[in-house]
Amino acid sequence: MSDVPSDLKYTKSHEWIRVEGDEATIGITDHAQDQLGDMVFVEVPEVGAAFDVGDACAVVESVKAASDVYSPLTGEVIESNEALADSPESVNQDAYGDGWIMKLKLSDPEELEELLDADAYAEFCENEDH
Repeated sequence: MSDVPSDLKYTKSHEWIRVEGDEATIGITDHAQDQLGDMVFVEVPEVGAAFDVGDACAVVESVKAASDVYSPLTGEVIESNEALADSPESVNQDAYGDGWIMKLKLSDPEELEELLDADAYAEFCENEDH
């Protein structure tokens, strides 16, 4: 499996979360984009949309399948990566950078404690692949 950045948090549904203060940048993991294949379409949420943990908040579509992206935290969308409409391949090329999907203003920072760290996520992926 590819490297899992240690400064991020993760979900078992393969979203990554980078937290800065009370804001979180969210995308799908390198593992997820690798499983899905070449992205052909990404639907990002609208700014101002509010999500609870586990709500479907975006859609990624690849040559293989369409998949929902789930909100790992409760909050309001303060920014969406509109560039993905024209360049969905950014998710494949730079999942943890230019391929981010949305930024949330967190409603409940304590939810971060429920997320996986890099080691736990890497172990989860290894077990899932076997």
